[in-house]
Amino acid sequence: MSDPSAAQNPADSIGGRGEFALIEAITRRLPQGAEVSVPPGDDAAVVLVDGTPIVLTTDVLVAGVHFRTDWSGADDIGRRAAAASLADLVSMGASPVALVVALTAPRSTDAAWVLRIADGLRDEAALTGASVVGGDLSGGETISVTVTGIGGLAGRAPVLRSGAVAGDQVAVAGRLGWAEAGLAVLTRGFRSPRTLVEAYRRPEVPYEAALAAAASGVHAMCDVSDGLVADLGHIAVNSDVHIDIESNLVAIGEPVATVAAAYGSDPLPWVLTGGHDHALVGAFAADALLPEGFTRIGSVKERARSSADPQGEHLVSVDGEQWSGPSGHRHFDG
Repeated sequence: MSDPSAAQNPADSIGGRGEFALIEAITRRLPQGAEVSVPPGDDAAVVLVDGTPIVLTTDVLVAGVHFRTDWSGADDIGRRAAAASLADLVSMGASPVALVVALTAPRSTDAAWVLRIADGLRDEAALTGASVVGGDLSGGETISVTVTGIGGLAGRAPVLRSGAVAGDQVAVAGRLGWAEAGLAVLTRGFRSPRTLVEAYRRPEVPYEAALAAAASGVHAMCDVSDGLVADLGHIAVNSDVHIDIESNLVAIGEPVATVAAAYGSDPLPWVLTGGHDHALVGAFAADALLPEGFTRIGSVKERARSSADPQGEHLVSVDGEQWSGPSGHRHFDG
């Protein structure tokens, strides 16, 4: 008997349709109630509970896809899982309040290992003042960690992807390319430079810089989880603009450059397409004084009316030219 969940035509499979096209199709099937003030399309949703805005986001990490247990300790995995959702919250200008976690694991999994995941979740949440308030534990063939982040806006408006305007300056807070270089090191069977391997294992999210940006009136902001080019593409699509990155303004860390040279690689693609660092990128007014931690890397321009590009691949350029490589990570590709 054939598997009813398997597409008969490869073009109709998840891989054939692509991650973002499928998300868009799913979203069209989901009507939004009157209490939803920010629907799907940003780093997080905003719903009203008795008139109070609550910011919500969910991320899942799956063994063999997002992490390997021989590369990362359980506490690293917990911190990385928490960081993914916390970064989404602060990119919306929200102060994290709580995390809810669902863990799936085979019954043979070491219980002490699971407790160390809890330690990592707790320690990363503590950096933002958030608490891990509960969740679910289930058996399954594969280890996965799903984190739902909950935040509040304290009377501020949420920062959306749709607020960038032509003339804005584009700026980044946090590291770019470090985790991607660390992944390249691990993939080749090495464990050094340790700074890069650690950057891959547990990101250093610029939480305070993100909240400072929100307080300063940043026009648009996004967590760099898929890659700088890809995530700027989300801002470009939602804001109906074009964004140009100036490569000479994008910092390439010394260890990143050193490893790239050792492998005969160009470090720029790691910086432009790596997302594991969870940096934050935003569009600020042209005359704005950038908050501490942010560095200008480009500018927002008018979008050419001929550039029909729902996924933003051609709405982000590097030094005025279309980026020829992959824009960043996408599930189900390849």
